[in-house]
Amino acid sequence: MNKNTIIGILLIVGIFGIFALINQPSEKELAETARQLDSIEVAKNDSINISKALQESTATNSVATLSSNDSTSVLSADSLKEKKKEELFGSFSSAAEGTEKFIILENNKIKVKFSTLGGRPYTVQLKEYQTFDSLPVLLFDGDSTVFGLNFFSQNKSISTQNLFFTPISSDTILKANKSTQKVTMRLDAGEGRYLEYVYELDPNSYKMKFKINTIGFDKVLNNKSDLVLNWDILVRQQEKGAKYESNYTTVYYKFAEDEVDYLSETSDGKEDLRTRVKWVAFKQQFFSAVLVSNDAFPSAIVSTTKYTGKESDRILKTFKSEITIPFESKASESKDMTFYFGPNHFTTLKKQGIPDLESLVPLGWGIFGWINQFAVIPIFNFLGGYIASYGLIILLLTLIIKLVLLPLTYKSYLSTAKMRVLKPQIDEIHAKIPKDKTMERQQATMALYKKVGVSPLGGCLPMLLQMPILFAMFRFFPASIELRQQSFLWATDLSSYDSIFSWTGDIPLLSSFYGNHISLFCLLMTASTIIYTYQQNKMNPASTSMPGMKVMMYLMPFMFLFMFNSYASGLSYYYLLANLFTFAQIYLIRKFVNEEAILAKLNENKKKPVKKSKFQERLELMAKQRSKK
Repeated sequence: MNKNTIIGILLIVGIFGIFALINQPSEKELAETARQLDSIEVAKNDSINISKALQESTATNSVATLSSNDSTSVLSADSLKEKKKEELFGSFSSAAEGTEKFIILENNKIKVKFSTLGGRPYTVQLKEYQTFDSLPVLLFDGDSTVFGLNFFSQNKSISTQNLFFTPISSDTILKANKSTQKVTMRLDAGEGRYLEYVYELDPNSYKMKFKINTIGFDKVLNNKSDLVLNWDILVRQQEKGAKYESNYTTVYYKFAEDEVDYLSETSDGKEDLRTRVKWVAFKQQFFSAVLVSNDAFPSAIVSTTKYTGKESDRILKTFKSEITIPFESKASESKDMTFYFGPNHFTTLKKQGIPDLESLVPLGWGIFGWINQFAVIPIFNFLGGYIASYGLIILLLTLIIKLVLLPLTYKSYLSTAKMRVLKPQIDEIHAKIPKDKTMERQQATMALYKKVGVSPLGGCLPMLLQMPILFAMFRFFPASIELRQQSFLWATDLSSYDSIFSWTGDIPLLSSFYGNHISLFCLLMTASTIIYTYQQNKMNPASTSMPGMKVMMYLMPFMFLFMFNSYASGLSYYYLLANLFTFAQIYLIRKFVNEEAILAKLNENKKKPVKKSKFQERLELMAKQRSKK
C-alpha cells in the first residue's frame, strides 16, 4: 500500500467522521425522541407534525418524479399531498390538517375549554377554588391531556386525538347564561358520514353531559369492532404538601354490579377491568374528574404512575385509561355519558345522582365509615351552619364526642380504681409465692379477682370500644374539604400541616421520615399523649408488672411525632383536644369516686359465695356424668 492510498483512506475516514459529526442528533432532538416515548407527548407531537410530514413527503416525491424522463408521470405537489393523506387517514384525510381553535363553556362553578384538535376537553378549571398559592385550580390543562377515540378504518389505525374537528357553533366563546350551553364538535369522514362529540353544560352544575354520535360509521369501521376511548392526564399539585396530597391521589372506578375500588395511592398500579364499569374517576385529595356512562362501559384498563420529572413542574402523577365504547355497526348510534368536574365533598357527591360517587371521599371501611357518615358528618355540618370558625367547630365536635363516650371513660376509670385498691393484696400474694412459681402466682391472683368480682380486662374493654371513633376521625379530617385553606390560630390551613419552622436543606433520614418542617399541633398532641400515658401507668398498677408493654405505650407517641408531622393539622388538633378533655374528665371523676368505699365493697364481695357461670356449671355437670359411667 503506497503513500497516496494511505492518504486517500485517511481522507475518506475523515470525511465520513466529519459527516457523522455534522449529522449527529442534537440534544434537543434526543430529548424530543425520549419525550415521544410518553403516549401523551406522542399524541401532541403527532398532531402538530402531520402537516409537516405531508409537506416533506410531497417534496420528496416531487423531486423523484421530476428526475424521471417521462414527463407524463409528473404530479403536482398538491395531488401528492392529497394522495399521502388518503394513504394515512383514508376517509378522515380532510381532517388531517387544520388550525387549532378553542371554545369555552362555563357557568358559576366550572370553566371548560375545548380544542378543535381532537374535539376534546383541553382545560378544566374549578372557579370556586384556588391552589395553596392562590392559582386557579385546574384539574387538567393543555396538550398534556389525551382524550380521543381509537379505531380501525379501512385497515388504518385512526386516533381522533390527532384530527381536526369542526365546531358546530355560532360563537367561539359561549358566555354563561340561564339556558343550557351546548357545543358540538364534528369529525368529517366524507360522503355524509361523521363522528360527533356533543357537550352540554347546565348552570350551577359540576356535571357536563357528553354524547358520542356516529353517522354512517358502519361503512367506515373495519367489521364490527368497539371503539376505545383513551383518556390520560397529568395530575397537578393543588395543596401545600405534595407528598401528603399524593397519598390521597389515585384512580377510582365503580363496577356496574359491584362496589367501588381503586388503585394503590402510594405506588404505581395498573388494572385490567374485564367486567362492566359504571364510572372511572381521576381522584385527587379534594377534587375529581369523573367520566360516567349512562349505561356501562364493557371494560376498561386504568393505571397510575408517579411523576418522575422536575419538582418545579408541580405534577404528582400520570393517570391513564383505555375505556371501551360499544359499537353495534348501525347506521347511526349515540352513546350518552356524563362528566363530573368538582370537589370531593360528601354531600355534594351524594346529590349528583351518580351511584356510589360519594365513595370518592375515603371515610374508611366498615364501622369507621358508618361512624363518619351517620354521626360525625351530620354533627359537623350542623355546627358548620351556625359557626364560621372551623377551629371552634372541631372543639365542639370533640366535646360532643367525649360527652357521648363519658360512660365508657367512667367505667374504664372505675375498673382501674378497683385494680389499684387491690394492689396491696396482690403484693401479699407475690410475697408468699416465689417468683419461680409463675403459674401459681397467676392462679392465686385470678382467684382473688374472681372472689371480689373484678375483671382485669374491665379497664381495657371500654377503651377498645372507643377505638373505632379514633380511627374514624383519622379518616375524616384528611378527607374533609371544608377544612381546606381554613385558618385557626397559627395554622393557615387545617387540611395541611401547620409549620412553625421549616428548612430547605435535606437532612439524611430526618427529612425522609419527618419532613423539612415542624408542626406545632403535632408536637402538642405528642406531648399530651405522653402525659396521658404517664398518668395511665401511674393509675394502673397492672402496667408496671409488664415492662415491655410500658415501653410500647411510650413508643407510640414518639411514632406519632413522625407520622402526623405532615398530616392535616386539624387531625392533630382534634387528638390534642381529645387528650385535654380526657384529662378534665378523669380529674372530675376522681373527685366523685371514693376508693376507700370501693375497697370496702370488694372486701364484702369476698364473703359472698362465688357465683359460677353457666358455662362452668355445664362443665361440672358433664364431668359428673362421665364419672358415673
